Order: sequence, then structure tokens, then C-alpha cells
Amino acid sequence: MPCAPEVLKNVSLFALLDDDEAAVLAAQVEVRTFAPRQRIYKLGDPGDRAYVVVSGSVAVSTVDEDKQEVLVDSPSAGDFFGFASMVAETAHETNAVATEQTVCIEIDRHDLLTLLQAKPHAGMDMMAVLGRQFHAAQKLVQGRAARNANELIEEQETTGERIADHVARFGGSWAFIITFAVVLVVYTMANIVLGRSAWDPYPFILLNLFLSMLAAIQAPVIMMSQNRQDQKDRLRSELDFDVNRRAEAEIQALAHKLRAMDDKIDDVADLLRGRVGLS
Repeated sequence: MPCAPEVLKNVSLFALLDDDEAAVLAAQVEVRTFAPRQRIYKLGDPGDRAYVVVSGSVAVSTVDEDKQEVLVDSPSAGDFFGFASMVAETAHETNAVATEQTVCIEIDRHDLLTLLQAKPHAGMDMMAVLGRQFHAAQKLVQGRAARNANELIEEQETTGERIADHVARFGGSWAFIITFAVVLVVYTMANIVLGRSAWDPYPFILLNLFLSMLAAIQAPVIMMSQNRQDQKDRLRSELDFDVNRRAEAEIQALAHKLRAMDDKIDDVADLLRGRVGLS
């Protein structure tokens, strides 16, 4: 089935093509229609063709190291998939299944070569679009991959916040408790032994002043460290939420596949019952 040049202009990959270039490519490609749950290609198939979605939607998935199917992309109208394998002339590394009645434009290397031979500048237009999408995907991966709550907080912390963390860490350790207890015992015993010559005789007013000053300084420093810990906990919660949301999406996709398999089994059962009734 032939393709209209206007349809190609609505595809992001071919949006920069002029009318003549779009007409040349439209004369080469084919339009195919896929039924719901129909497989377009599977993992390991020769990557000699790529597809552009005109209407409907497609689920593109792959299999990870744990042999679990992972949804990679959900291209809809105007999106394309399978181009990397087609250009590199390698086998497809994903599965593509139509999730509903879907119309796609099927393109192979010969179609693109014909376009480039007739309109060489069209290659630069398509490379410009692919370059933008590559940079967008790269920024997305850089922003979301390996997000560690501790590293993100440490990148933004100031010198005062580092000091607050060290003070809070030392103030809550046995080393501080033992050292502080020894200092208090030595201080009080020295003033008791010196008697009237002591610089801070009983009831140790100067010592109480030092302790009050220490508590007044130490309390806000510890609160500052606790606030930073709250920020870390909140960031960890957000990252956990993102992970849980992706896990939920994968579980929903799995449930959808199970329901689709159940529908297929029912169809086969109805077919078998019909044949038995005819016989």
C-alpha cells in the first residue's frame, strides 16, 4: 500500500525533509496494518526493516539478564522504532508487538539509499533529528542513572554542613562520652584537692557556665546535621518511589500479557469446540 508524502511530514525523523524529498521516500516505502497483539518482529530477527507508527501504538521490549521481559519504549503516532538495527544491519535486539490496531510505515535500507542518491541533503536532515534525540536520551540517562542519595547531598553540601556532620558524629560516640567524663572528673577532683586555692571551688560555677555554653552551641549544630539527614531520607524516598513506580508499570505490563494469553486460549478453545460440533 503506497504512502502519502504528507504522512511522512508528520514523523519527527522526516520532519525536516522538503516536499521533493518526502515524495521520493513516499514512493519507496510501504504502509502495513497490524492487528492488536500481532508481533511486528521478535528478538533475533534480521534487522532489515524499520517502522514508523502512523496510528495506534506498539510495545517495544527486551529481555534482561534475569530472563525478564522489560518494556523499553511505547512508540505511538509519529514515533519510529527498529532503525538502529536496520542501519547497522544487525539482528533486532528487541521485540515489537502492536498493542492495538496499528498502521505503520515499513522502511528498509534500500528505501533510504534511494532517497539519499536522489536527495543527498536529506541525510543531513535526518541526522540532525537523530542527533537531537540522542542528546535528549543521553541527558535523561545521565540524570537518572546511578542516582545515589548520599552523593547528591555531598555534592551540594557546604563547609559548615560538613563540620556539623563531624561534630554530630563525634558528639554521639563513646569516645566523646568517655573523654568528656574523664575531663569532668579531673576538673572537679583538682578543684576539690586545691581547696581554697581552687580557681573554681564547689559548686563549680565556672564549670556550669562552660557546660551551658557547650550545650547552647552543640544543640543547633546537631539539629543542623539532623536536618541534612532528613534531606537524605526524603531523597531516598523519592528514588524508592521512582523504582516502585517502574516496577508497578512492569507488573501491569505482565498482567496485560497474561490477560492477552488468556484471551488467546479462550479463542482457541472456542475454535476447537466449533470443530467438534461440526464433526
